[in-house]
Amino acid sequence: MKLTVEREKLLAPLQAVMGVVERRQTMPILANVLLAVRDGKLSVTATDLEVELVAASEVSVQQAGDITVPGRKFLDILRSLPNDSSVSLATESDKVVIRAGRSRFTLSTLPAGDFPVIEDINAQQKVQVPRAELKRLLDKTHFSMAQQDVRYYLNGMLLELEGEALRAVATDGHRLAISQTELPAKSAVSLQVIVPRKGVLELQRILDAEGDAELAIGTNHIRAQIGEIRFTSKLIDGRFPEYGRVIPASPAQTVKADRDLLRQALQRTAILSNEKYRGIRINLKPNVLTVQAHNPEQEEAEEEIEVSYAGGELEVGFNVNYLLDALSAIDGAEVEVGLTDGNSSCLIRSPGSSAARYVVMPMRL
Repeated sequence: MKLTVEREKLLAPLQAVMGVVERRQTMPILANVLLAVRDGKLSVTATDLEVELVAASEVSVQQAGDITVPGRKFLDILRSLPNDSSVSLATESDKVVIRAGRSRFTLSTLPAGDFPVIEDINAQQKVQVPRAELKRLLDKTHFSMAQQDVRYYLNGMLLELEGEALRAVATDGHRLAISQTELPAKSAVSLQVIVPRKGVLELQRILDAEGDAELAIGTNHIRAQIGEIRFTSKLIDGRFPEYGRVIPASPAQTVKADRDLLRQALQRTAILSNEKYRGIRINLKPNVLTVQAHNPEQEEAEEEIEVSYAGGELEVGFNVNYLLDALSAIDGAEVEVGLTDGNSSCLIRSPGSSAARYVVMPMRL
């Protein structure tokens, strides 16, 4: 293998894929990236056996070939070189030599044939999604995914295709986030897949706002083509909870509030909440919402804001972090909170909108 390329054209694809290269690997080759050179193109592949990223760049090829090199060291070398450097790569026996100006680096390699690559995912369904919409779906829901829950199917995000709708749903058992978008074309089949947490976070990182992403969904994998980057992730084999059951259909009471006012009141009150449980108490009276918190040191905080509320008196406890996450994800100046009673979940959304909805379970305080 032999090629010449501008530093930036080598650095960009490498940075795009490095998120999946773990520092501590059980298999040494997973710390490497696969460089494949042919037909004037270089493709850089990284994987952790769950998520695979492939990024391509145009290069001047003197000799085609495949090789794997240590990912982090290769990235650090390229970052350290001056901008606009011309970089040449050449394999010499079991090493790769990198030259740029008067700099010369020799890296050890491992055979390309040993690198695990996901070839065909046997796609059952392909859909085009505007990248901005796909990013919005992930941004609005990812924070509700569980982390290392024994119910492994919660450690990821449900993507659901149904007619012209693409839905993203995440829950950790205490709160639920659901967001949806309309697809440019109707999906021929309805299906649900669970994308693991790491896959969701990597997809979020590489998505930009320009153009469309093509999603291909197979039996065990999901693949997205985003410009010159190809993302592939294993799917979680499990049954996601029937989330529709926990979304309050028509809450008895509705509170409308200024989103920023409510968020600031919660942030200030949270300072004196119990550091472990993060519980706060919300009291409602006509047009007045009071937020209270106290902690084991007998310290207390209380905030009162004006809201639009016409129901009777109501008291309910919540984890303040869950409320703040939902409020941060809501678009618009106003927020609508639907409540039934002191023992029922609340529904948070933009007034009259179903594009993003958040359900938070109550806490006993």
